[in-house]
Amino acid sequence: MLDRVKVILVDDDADFNYLIQKTISQNKELDFIGSAKDRAAGIELAKSSQPDIVLMDLNLSYELEGIEVAREIKLEIKTKILLLTCVEDRAEMIKASKESFASGYILKSNLPQSPNILNDTILETARTHTPLAHMIRELILKSLTKKERCVFDRIISAGKNIELDNKTFINQKTSIFRKLGVKNVRELLHVFKD
Repeated sequence: MLDRVKVILVDDDADFNYLIQKTISQNKELDFIGSAKDRAAGIELAKSSQPDIVLMDLNLSYELEGIEVAREIKLEIKTKILLLTCVEDRAEMIKASKESFASGYILKSNLPQSPNILNDTILETARTHTPLAHMIRELILKSLTKKERCVFDRIISAGKNIELDNKTFINQKTSIFRKLGVKNVRELLHVFKD
């Protein structure tokens, strides 16, 4: 179990940033590390602080930019992403979560009335594998064939120590990387190993 959960925020709205920081600061189990207002600053803050949770605005400078930024952060460091959004369409948010490798999402409209939702969701996501995170993961992996899924499971269980000498396994691994949009075992582990 994590002691204090380190959290960063990537959002271009100064008022919203203040609300989030104030809400998180009220919980002794959470440590608000900092916030960033754009893609470059968000990626740099994530790399330098190695947070447990990244709160990512779905729409930064342009619509859905948060998907790209979250995905880039997730492929680079071992962290969990929670998308922050005004979009209330569940299907659209599940799709955005899949594309960004997020562990879930939080509706911004719920936060002013129910600030505990934010802190509770952050803690649950950081400390467990939530049902929503599990569903998103399975939807991402649905594109894999049965053989690819077996190789995927073997890679995940072996971690960085995986050795695949068999040509079939190497071909399956290449296919998995292509389908999931990762370049190597390190990225695969950042996204899928908890």
